[in-house]
Amino acid sequence: MFITESELAAKRVRDAATSAPEAILKDLIDGHDIRHMEEGERYYHNEAAIKKRQIYVTDEAGQKIVDKEAINNRVAHNWHKLLVDQKVSYLLGKPVTLSGSEEHEKLIEELNNWLSDRWHDRLQEIGKKSSNKGVEYLHPYINEDGEFRFVIIPAEQGIPIYDTDYQEEVVQFIRHYPVWVDGKERLRAEWWTKDDVTYYLEQENGTFELETAIDGRSNPDGHYKVNGSPVGWGKVPFVEFRNNEEKYPDLKYYKEIIDIYDLIVSDLANDLSGLQRFIYVLRGYGGQDLDEFLTNLRRYRAINVDERGGVDLAQADIPVEAIESFLDREEENIFLFGQGLNVKTDRFGQSPSGVALRFLYHLLDLKANTMARKFSFAIKEFLWFLIEYLRLKGKVSVSDDALGDIEVVFNKTMITNDLELVDIALKSRDLLSDRTIRSHHPWTVDEQKEAQRLEEEREQSDYVNLDEEPDEELDDE
Repeated sequence: MFITESELAAKRVRDAATSAPEAILKDLIDGHDIRHMEEGERYYHNEAAIKKRQIYVTDEAGQKIVDKEAINNRVAHNWHKLLVDQKVSYLLGKPVTLSGSEEHEKLIEELNNWLSDRWHDRLQEIGKKSSNKGVEYLHPYINEDGEFRFVIIPAEQGIPIYDTDYQEEVVQFIRHYPVWVDGKERLRAEWWTKDDVTYYLEQENGTFELETAIDGRSNPDGHYKVNGSPVGWGKVPFVEFRNNEEKYPDLKYYKEIIDIYDLIVSDLANDLSGLQRFIYVLRGYGGQDLDEFLTNLRRYRAINVDERGGVDLAQADIPVEAIESFLDREEENIFLFGQGLNVKTDRFGQSPSGVALRFLYHLLDLKANTMARKFSFAIKEFLWFLIEYLRLKGKVSVSDDALGDIEVVFNKTMITNDLELVDIALKSRDLLSDRTIRSHHPWTVDEQKEAQRLEEEREQSDYVNLDEEPDEELDDE
């Protein structure tokens, strides 16, 4: 039976209900496996496995040792960064917008005002980190000045614990990170619930104890304060941005292909670096050693051989065509299994149609749509906290179901045939609303702002809509 880390964490909490929370905390942190997260980050920064490659030789005692004199080129190709940046820029390169019915138009406008450029920049960063690690967390909070803020929490620091029924809602969250105490590095742990947070500090023996000195804060403490009193959100204030349902990093699906590509190119570089133009095959050489042979060859352009001797020349051949063919196939596999856009393709000519462009992007679109579904849910979770804050400040008054009416719109970035799209929009005037047509026009960035600008221009000009019926019928004369 497959048990996720989060399900295992929940099981440990249930089974150890009578145990001290400090012992449970240590058990969960010690069992938090982050190796795949660190690997994804390393490959993104071009620290692939080939960078650690060693060449070994057997010594006289039969022991395998590192050959420090061997040519050891370690050529890494940053395919992973290219694929991740393609996906993130395609899905999140343009600001994510919110839309909904006219009933909640004021709420959407208020939310869009709060979601500034910093939000869009942080969302791109979350997309990158989630692709590298499989998941990333966003922590909304209210600071000491009563202002709504948010911060990215690295997935390496977070252990979510889900509800025991469906493993969908995060009911507890453990965050752990290093701090310096008396000149020594230790771990601080925060155990968050729906109502409060409890702080623990790692001791010299590796165990955890309740932290005592926390700069005037109580322990446990609330999520934020209202009139000096600690208050909880009613939800665990950590939003999970999954890369996919399984929380797998993108690298999982093509790491081996990248590794073999790096290995082949590095070995080829070694062969070329150590390649001699000619190899001398000696027969009946009359000298003492090879050093003498090379000296005589350079100085006298002659060598001493016996009556049966001679010198033959051999050339080392490298199967260049076979290597190039193999690397081309591996490159195609990287884009195929990495679901990326191969920018080297020339199959669609100089000016491809909209259908050809969609086919070119279809693998990237499939991968981006998987992230979009998970991010859409996560963004709504984040908006819940923002709406609660706006309610707290008296800025909005909306029903509990308002969030369900909000649609998260991802404005994907792709090369398009603008002339073709505009032609389709013009031919759809009697079939679709003006709002829908505007939102899909290739030049539209914000549909609501575009509608407002259009209305302002109409008011400033002598605009007459010939499609509308006149208010009064003209009398026949």
